[in-house]
Amino acid sequence: MTDGIAPLPATAAALLAEVGAPPRLVAHLGLVHEVAAAVLDGCAGYGVPVDREAVLFGAATHDIGKVVHREELSVPGSLHERAGYGLLLARGVPERLARFARTHGSWTDPGTTLEDLLVGLADKAWKDSRVRDLEDRVVARLAQAAGREPWEVFLGLDDLLAGIGADAPRRLAVQAAHPVA
Repeated sequence: MTDGIAPLPATAAALLAEVGAPPRLVAHLGLVHEVAAAVLDGCAGYGVPVDREAVLFGAATHDIGKVVHREELSVPGSLHERAGYGLLLARGVPERLARFARTHGSWTDPGTTLEDLLVGLADKAWKDSRVRDLEDRVVARLAQAAGREPWEVFLGLDDLLAGIGADAPRRLAVQAAHPVA
C-alpha cells in the first residue's frame, strides 16, 4: 500500500499513466478499487458467480474519461462516461472491461449486470454515500442468484457497507492529499 492506497491492477495503472491521468484521479480510482475488492469479498459468501477481474478493472478505470473532461474532476458531470468508454476501446481494452466507464453511473439501464452494479456500488460506498435504489438492485440480484431471502441479503450488505463507510474519512483525506492537476 502506497500513500494509503492499495496498488491498482498493472494494466489499469499502465493505462492511467499512458493517458496522463492526474494524481487525484489515480488516487480516486485506487480507493474505489480498494472498496470494490472489499465489496467482492463481502459478497463472496453468497456463492454467486461474479467476474472479479472485470469488477476490479472496472473500479480501477471507471472514471478514466475525466482525463478528457477534466472539469469533472472538480464538478459533477457525466460526459466522462462515454469518453472513458471510447478511450478504453481505442486502447484495445475489451468491451467486457471497458463498459464500466459508461455503466458505473447508470445502474437502471436495460442489460445492467451484477458486475456493473458492484462497480457503481463501490463508486458510491468509498465515500460512504448510500444510494437506496442501487443497493436494492444489488440485494435483488444477489438474493435471486443465491436463492436467499432479500431481507437476509440486505442485512449482510448493510453491515458490509456500514463497515466500509466507517473508513470513508480516511479515504476522502487520502484523495484530497493528491493534486487535481
